[in-house]
Amino acid sequence: MTPGPRPRGAALAVVGDPAGRRVAFLQDALRSAGLPGARVVSWPEVLRGGARFSAGEAVRVDSPGEEPETDRLLRGTDDPTRVEGTGLWYARFTAAVAGLAREAAAAGAALVDDPDELAVLFDKRLSHARLAAAGVPVPPSPTSGPSAPAVRGWEDVRALTARDGLRRFFVKLAHGSSASGVLAVETDGGGRRVQATTSVERAPGGRLHNSLRVRRYTDEREVGAIVDALAPDGLHVERWLPKATQRGRAADLRVVVVDGRATHAVVRTSRFPLTNLHLGGGRGDLDEVRAAITAAGGRWADALGVCERAAGAFPGTRCVGVDLLPATGWRRFAVGEVNAFGDLLPGLTGLPGGHAEGLDTYAAQVAALLGTGPRTAVRPHTRTRSTGTTGTSTA
Repeated sequence: MTPGPRPRGAALAVVGDPAGRRVAFLQDALRSAGLPGARVVSWPEVLRGGARFSAGEAVRVDSPGEEPETDRLLRGTDDPTRVEGTGLWYARFTAAVAGLAREAAAAGAALVDDPDELAVLFDKRLSHARLAAAGVPVPPSPTSGPSAPAVRGWEDVRALTARDGLRRFFVKLAHGSSASGVLAVETDGGGRRVQATTSVERAPGGRLHNSLRVRRYTDEREVGAIVDALAPDGLHVERWLPKATQRGRAADLRVVVVDGRATHAVVRTSRFPLTNLHLGGGRGDLDEVRAAITAAGGRWADALGVCERAAGAFPGTRCVGVDLLPATGWRRFAVGEVNAFGDLLPGLTGLPGGHAEGLDTYAAQVAALLGTGPRTAVRPHTRTRSTGTTGTSTA
């Protein structure tokens, strides 16, 4: 069960990158609230089995980030630009979080968030299935859920998408984040033309690297080679839904939900199908989005409600970042992903008139954790386990 508000006297420990921005933002939020800073436990300490906790501590698990030593311990590579290795990353990360939970419990401490839900959030196939089961609108997918067929390579992708009539679709690493390994694929349906838009750079010898430059591959053999190289790490395939536009650019939103309430939102726009800000996407105008929804006969509150329903599928996780996909015309919405570490949005303050107005994402979480800020009406949080029956980042 998710813990309630943290008593003011309780100590907070955070597992993260001691030199990273996430930890710095959290410490700033604690100081601004007049509270002592959190004790920082590094991910290498955890991964090497050296992390220890104290009775009464509340333990926040934050993103492993991009710290080189952590990345090497999780993915087994010294090259942080390599795309491959997410399957190993997932196995080691989820094992480490499960170990954290056991270590904390033995010491009389407790994790802030449900470790079992992290395992679902970091598997797009399981997360997609959990959202669909909760009635949250998601893009149709032939790989959703534990009983879906495994994708062993490009030929499987071709067969599954042909079976379901998908001419435009996304191929994603099941355990990827920040658009790593994502391909937006377009076909003519007859097998004569294939084009993939992606940030993956294919080096000589077939090695795959993340790039900050979005590129297009138009040779099916090259697209197939990339998918074949990614497949051992696990793949998720879903329909490419046409998005609404803002000023001629494709638009979607990252909405942060804290304790069941949508608190922050940022519009992301791009001339590419990948809108991630680190790939050249820009921040759009939220007022224009609200006006477009109203002009289309919709309600902004309903769009936020979709995000809150998505977060409600993970009741043991106090803060998530929901990727909200507005359909052409701004009347309908679907959820692309729910990100466990989707709160890294520097400089973004809470929605005007909302429960976190004037607070950044970390200050809003500190207020909720301490019970010092406005919260949703207390609802029972049932601890859920990723048993495989139901089913991730910067923006």
